[in-house]
Amino acid sequence: MKFKSFLILAGFFVNLVSTTAQHHEADLQKLQVDVVYLASDLLKGRETGQPGETLAAHYIATRFGELGLEPMGLGGSWFHPFDFTFNDNPHATTGGEQRMGKNVVAYLDNGAPTTVVIGAHYDHLGLGMPGASLYTGEPAVHNGADDNASGVASLLFLAEYLKNSKAKNNNYLFLGFSGEESGLIGSKKFVENPTIDLKSVNYMLNMDMVGRLNEEKVLAVNGAGTSPVWKDELTKISVGGINTKTTDSGIGPSDQTSFYLQDIPVLHFFTGQHTDYHKPSDDSELVNYPGLLDVSLFIAQLIENLNDDGKLVFTKTKDESKQGASFKVTLGVMPDYVYDGEGMRIDAVMDDRPAIKAGLEKGDVVIQIGDVPVKTIYDYMDGLGKFKKGDKTMVKVKRKDQLIEREVEF
Repeated sequence: MKFKSFLILAGFFVNLVSTTAQHHEADLQKLQVDVVYLASDLLKGRETGQPGETLAAHYIATRFGELGLEPMGLGGSWFHPFDFTFNDNPHATTGGEQRMGKNVVAYLDNGAPTTVVIGAHYDHLGLGMPGASLYTGEPAVHNGADDNASGVASLLFLAEYLKNSKAKNNNYLFLGFSGEESGLIGSKKFVENPTIDLKSVNYMLNMDMVGRLNEEKVLAVNGAGTSPVWKDELTKISVGGINTKTTDSGIGPSDQTSFYLQDIPVLHFFTGQHTDYHKPSDDSELVNYPGLLDVSLFIAQLIENLNDDGKLVFTKTKDESKQGASFKVTLGVMPDYVYDGEGMRIDAVMDDRPAIKAGLEKGDVVIQIGDVPVKTIYDYMDGLGKFKKGDKTMVKVKRKDQLIEREVEF
């Protein structure tokens, strides 16, 4: 009897593992399908006000409908349209083309007094918006797989997850923003003309570029100072070996800013910059789909952990994005924003810039510029602020176990 019971129990666990694995694979497949479609050439880079944006918006609305959510746009539709002026000269102050963009809005009504807003922007740079694209070749489709098809795929995953979750003490508003790349236009327009009472909003979560979780599994979480609960809650979550690196400010270059300015606690999730950022090479095959699933499950666990906590307290933060001196020169590197050590780690070195001419490399950690020790990215900006074009200085970096010093000419 004991042996028979053991066999039954063993069979149960095998079946449980098999079912879990199948569920995991199904989730990965859905995330990949969403990213591949949104980042396909068919959508021509999803530029706000262009036909590709409309295709993307209808795809997201269709997915929301399949999940059994309610439309919560204007007039009972899925869409929250807005007018804006597009100018292909980013420095122009007059003129421009009048366009209409659209947010996509869905609602999960649990009959709760408070609502959690979950958002991601779905627009991107089309064939290379002037002033935004970092590509210098002929016009080409900027597919934006990481930026931000990955965030939208996570949004859709969370919509399905929360539909089936026991976390029913909040309602959930799911927002696909457009116009983010043009200056957070869609989220600004939504908070100016919301389709729910913003006073009922508990908190807002924003996923922007969550598709490139690195080997160190560092997830940047910005806005952690906008409520006293955030930092403690983030440390309680264990998913996929993810480590969080937090910043306090509620103000940053993505859509959570619009909600923070309405005195709403916010978090912005981000897996880091890379050399494909704002270039045609940001394609779907480069997305880390298991990492994207882990990030999505991390956010889902946060939401479930907060289910019984009521409405979160809001706190104002200093604007860390404006911290550091202004500077007239550049080293010509892309900082690694998810690096959690001392110094400023280089994520990429740009062609024909001071860093590459001085022999600096990806992975080098800048620890001093001139006389300024660099412990944080803000120290790095302070150091740059002391120089002007034509100046020379010494830059110290750590390269693995070596300490290297190079002369840089700005």
